[in-house]
Amino acid sequence: MLRDLSTSEGAAAFRAAMRLIVGNVSVITAGAGRDRSGLVVISMVSLSADPPKVIACVNRSSSTWPLIERFGHFGVSSLGPQHQQVAERFSGFGGIKGADRYEGADWITLATGASLLEDAVAVFDCRLDEMIDRGSHSIVIGSVAAVGTRDSGGALTYWRGGYRPLAA
Repeated sequence: MLRDLSTSEGAAAFRAAMRLIVGNVSVITAGAGRDRSGLVVISMVSLSADPPKVIACVNRSSSTWPLIERFGHFGVSSLGPQHQQVAERFSGFGGIKGADRYEGADWITLATGASLLEDAVAVFDCRLDEMIDRGSHSIVIGSVAAVGTRDSGGALTYWRGGYRPLAA
């Protein structure tokens, strides 16, 4: 079905089309101690291998955006199928906010002090390079200071409005 985005139904049509794009589920974290938060993204990708850099798109109205800016770091934890509850907490299910989202999982820090999910499929510990505002979001560019991997044999994806396991 083709839709003209200039109509009043344009935003809904765009969101419906985006739900048909399969994305890897990652948690972006920022801050420290009780002054931390995080959110789920499906928009984290590699920008450069040399030097190692990643980008993610973060809504500027999120509680995490100002923490990334203030602390100058962020963590990316790529989730496996066993992490659906983590994804739901960081998506705000049940009204869970801020540092309370970290409960029920084990977290580590590497180089920057950003929290990383200990048993994530892959983690990227990043220093903030730049935030580029476009529309409702910022393109967050980070220099990767440390990485970790734990191949659990699968990934957690987001498709058609829900979390779905992807087996290896």
